[in-house]
Amino acid sequence: MRCCSNRRTFLKALSGAAALGAAGVPVLRALAAPPDGEHEYFIFIDITGGWDVLLWSDPRNERRGLVDPPSTESLRTDGLTRWVDRPLEPGTSTFELVRPSGSNLVFGPAIGKLADLYDRMCIINGIAMNTVSHPDGTVFSATGQHLVGSRAVSPSIDTILANELGLAELFPLVSARFPSWFVGSNLDRRAMPVLVDSIGAIGKSLTRTTRYDRAEDRDQISQLLIQEARDLADISYYPEVYEGMALHYESLRKVLSSGIRDVFTASELKVAQPSFDYGGRFHGDEAVSAAFAVEAMKRDVVRCASFGLQGFDTHTGNYQNHALMLQEAFDMIATLVQVLDASPHPTLDGERLSDHTHILVISEFCRGPMMNPAGGRDHYPNNSALILSPRFRGNFALGRSDEEQLLPVVTRSFSDGERPISPADVLATFLGAFGIEPGKYLRDGEIMPELLAT
Repeated sequence: MRCCSNRRTFLKALSGAAALGAAGVPVLRALAAPPDGEHEYFIFIDITGGWDVLLWSDPRNERRGLVDPPSTESLRTDGLTRWVDRPLEPGTSTFELVRPSGSNLVFGPAIGKLADLYDRMCIINGIAMNTVSHPDGTVFSATGQHLVGSRAVSPSIDTILANELGLAELFPLVSARFPSWFVGSNLDRRAMPVLVDSIGAIGKSLTRTTRYDRAEDRDQISQLLIQEARDLADISYYPEVYEGMALHYESLRKVLSSGIRDVFTASELKVAQPSFDYGGRFHGDEAVSAAFAVEAMKRDVVRCASFGLQGFDTHTGNYQNHALMLQEAFDMIATLVQVLDASPHPTLDGERLSDHTHILVISEFCRGPMMNPAGGRDHYPNNSALILSPRFRGNFALGRSDEEQLLPVVTRSFSDGERPISPADVLATFLGAFGIEPGKYLRDGEIMPELLAT
């Protein structure tokens, strides 16, 4: 009797506090996702440090203007599966362009296995970054706006999608070292990203000791609290408060279940998704994030999964590894798509997960066209982006850089005149593909309809 009395007293006090909160602010709404997004999933990948687009999306194998093309003198070629020698000067070779049969696209040698998926690739080249600062370029690529006073002033693309389409998920957004920003007055707090250095960190935080109680005991307590919240909702003037409490307790039950914990545990993910290269020289640990994206979406517990691939800031002789790092990254993305192809959609019978998963790959800028004295390449205000999505045109590239200095050039007209493509345009188009009005979140940017599938 004492236990029951204490529980009733606790819930009574809790109900009073919740009612006071309800009187002052709009409170938890019923969880519901827009129809256009309830079956869609998103993966965002950041190539951290600035990628060398000469090696993949905007290849150059001739000396022209400032361009010093990759060569057997400047980079390590052993291990590059797509490298084929093309004479550059006596004793030195550059590479033959990679032209997959039937493709409209041309790649550099670091594209790796991803070249085989050319028919699903939408590439945007010649993106004007107007910055060579890592923090500014990273935020600009992910939010469409430059830093203001060292802080982002707009939400990142993954936060926007989580806010628009992910509020019904247990985890709208999980971000592992991706530039995710929760900024703005029109964001629901449920869309706040779970920010971690690694997916395994979440698994550790979900571990519970069994010294004082068992998982069954905790589940029974959660069930009791759920029922109490529903009973209070039936008699309350503010039922949405207690309905929200019940939803939170139900979420707690899911989070603490062994099945969900496995999704956030590195060792379990490696067993569940053996196709990824966890022993990779550069991105083996980060391959766990790709495995997490697949498993979390297969179980319908996450809307957006974002992660970063580190190590691409190659100013010095370690430029010799840049091509190999890119190849490993693109091989991982190719594996990710293939695994999604083989995975059934969790809520749509007979459909593949890949038919409803949308991947955007970004970086803060590209490496410069000239080799520096230390054998590397420095920051340069040009960029590319990669999209793999059934809502975007495959086997398609838009935008370009000039032949002399690898700077963005004007390739299309916008409503504000002729200008190069900006990161905001890329983000606006990505949002527009899902019926989201970009102006709700982005100050700049315009939808480029030619990128969208018809």
